[in-house]
Amino acid sequence: MGVKALRKVLAQGVGWTLDQGYGTAQDQAHIEAEGCIPGADPSKVSQRALERGKSQLGTVGSGNHFVEAGYVEEIFDPSAAAAMGLEKGLATVLIHTGSRGLGHQICSDYISVMMKASRKYGIELPDRQLCCAPVGSDEGRDYLAAMAAAANFAFVNRQMIMHWTREAFSDVFGTAARGKGLELVYDVCHNIAKLETHQVAGKATQLCVHRKGATRAFPPGHREVPERYRNVGQPVLVPGDMGRCSYVMAGTQAGYEETFGSACHGAGRVMSRKQAKKAAAGRNIVHELAEKGVVVKGASRGTLVEEISDAYKDVNNVVNVLHQAGISRKVAKLRPLVVIKG
Repeated sequence: MGVKALRKVLAQGVGWTLDQGYGTAQDQAHIEAEGCIPGADPSKVSQRALERGKSQLGTVGSGNHFVEAGYVEEIFDPSAAAAMGLEKGLATVLIHTGSRGLGHQICSDYISVMMKASRKYGIELPDRQLCCAPVGSDEGRDYLAAMAAAANFAFVNRQMIMHWTREAFSDVFGTAARGKGLELVYDVCHNIAKLETHQVAGKATQLCVHRKGATRAFPPGHREVPERYRNVGQPVLVPGDMGRCSYVMAGTQAGYEETFGSACHGAGRVMSRKQAKKAAAGRNIVHELAEKGVVVKGASRGTLVEEISDAYKDVNNVVNVLHQAGISRKVAKLRPLVVIKG
């Protein structure tokens, strides 16, 4: 992809995807912000970031990113599951990836900007990774515009992977992968800051809500929840690990009030990647997963050993905490069958 076309991706998000024949209007209705974060400005993205991103649309990437095929093992909330099109035994595909090298470079570029801004505005930092600038400053506005562009890239990236996943299922199973086939349940941002209005001390206040390692979890009735889910709440996706399970949950009013409409993005690590490699030494991870009924394919053994189940909290425990605390409620449990790691 050329840089000129990439700039259109950054500005238009999923609107560009649909113009190219990837996905449907129904898909777009089931994406956070309908697949385009307002205020995205490609001119705030460096040439280096553009160069890194132009060959990466439609790619999964490494780390904890994956494409996972599985099935619905258990239903907890029949009405919410029905609204989301989920039934026990139904095949599912989870796609977890983001803005790839483009987003990583934007982050790197703006760390230096924010370090200078912190000094400029007299902000004391307990840790340089907390470098920042006032939201309304030139530096703050530029970063939000660049980050929105990265989020739009991520939406398009996942949509393209979904399109090709549908084609693969159609090729293998000889059936159309649309309609009653692979319908998009929801596509939600993770690791993003967004300007939103929330109640603070009984007053509607505009806030910059930063969800790092978290996703949006809006409640029933919220105007930004797609109409299809308006009565049950926004779908909340909580991936586990390669060998256990993942969950679909739904946003709640209590969670909205307690967490500014946020929930965790996954199980969360308990081991660093270095520790995981040490723990996996001498083990055949592919064989271990096969014994659990999971076929796994990774770009390298290094990727797989970094992502062993032992490296993560048990997502069952994490989800139960969310559910019992009322932050979001359990809808369905998904069991993996095939996992592809970048």
